[in-house]
Amino acid sequence: MLVGIPGLEHEHIWISIPFCILYILALLGNIMVMVVILLSTRLHQPMFIFLSMLAFNDGLLCTSFAPKILSIFWFSNRAISFTGCLLQMFFIHSFTSIESGFLLSMAYDRYIAIYKPLRYNSIITIRLITRLAIVFVVRAVVLDAPCLVLIKRRFPAFKTNVIAHSYCEHMAVVKLAAADIRVNSIYGLFVAFTVVGVDLLFILLSYTMIFIAVFHLPTKEARLKAFNTCTPHMCVFLSFYSIGIFSFLSHRYGKKIPPYVHIIFSDIYLLVPPMLNPLIYGIKTTVIREETWKILKNITNNCRTRWNTDEKRTCHKI
Repeated sequence: MLVGIPGLEHEHIWISIPFCILYILALLGNIMVMVVILLSTRLHQPMFIFLSMLAFNDGLLCTSFAPKILSIFWFSNRAISFTGCLLQMFFIHSFTSIESGFLLSMAYDRYIAIYKPLRYNSIITIRLITRLAIVFVVRAVVLDAPCLVLIKRRFPAFKTNVIAHSYCEHMAVVKLAAADIRVNSIYGLFVAFTVVGVDLLFILLSYTMIFIAVFHLPTKEARLKAFNTCTPHMCVFLSFYSIGIFSFLSHRYGKKIPPYVHIIFSDIYLLVPPMLNPLIYGIKTTVIREETWKILKNITNNCRTRWNTDEKRTCHKI
């Protein structure tokens, strides 16, 4: 049984409104990004392929938990099967891990584009992009699958079946076990630091090298242009990791913070970055903006043409 947001059960209907809006914006925004990149040959470049992969993962990430949360808020549908709970936990943590990997790939892409521009096309190839995607998906499965096995094999009984959370988060489930949970807790921390720690370290290293390269460019215009190409990536990177780290630390060490604050930040961590990513890239990336307007204009013109054609046919029949 999932509680939703403990302590704010009587406010679930009101809380559901911003949650629903965030989910719809995240879903529509990421679908729009994928469609625009797919339809526009101008965007069939490595940077935008990485972006479409990120958008696809964002859509899956927010869909892995948002419909269940909304069903709790709207219909008090708190029940979830044990297998369903483990699957939700696996998908949420896997998609989060893959997201981190894609952000690392995008940082590496910008590093090569600025630090080694003449070799960019020979280094960042479709084969490399495919391999990176496979590596990060496999990494997520290999690291997160043992969490399910440890819970299923090590815990024959649980103290309660009520999870004081709005989705099946690893430690929220583990704390219900009527057994020693130290192994699961240590492994959870190991996975978190292996994924986030390693990715964050290399992302920071990439951006440090990028800034060094940018500041050594000969003209101010060249420096601004190079910096502007990295701005959307930095905004996405900061939104994902800052909310994630705050949620992680407050959940484990913020004992005096009310439980509903932890839960709300955990939910925001999974909803806000997927919603912000399409907005950030749509606003800051001129090419995506131009291609989006072009596609919308084409759709509008096609609709007008069909409308006029149908109208003429109707008039002719009359």
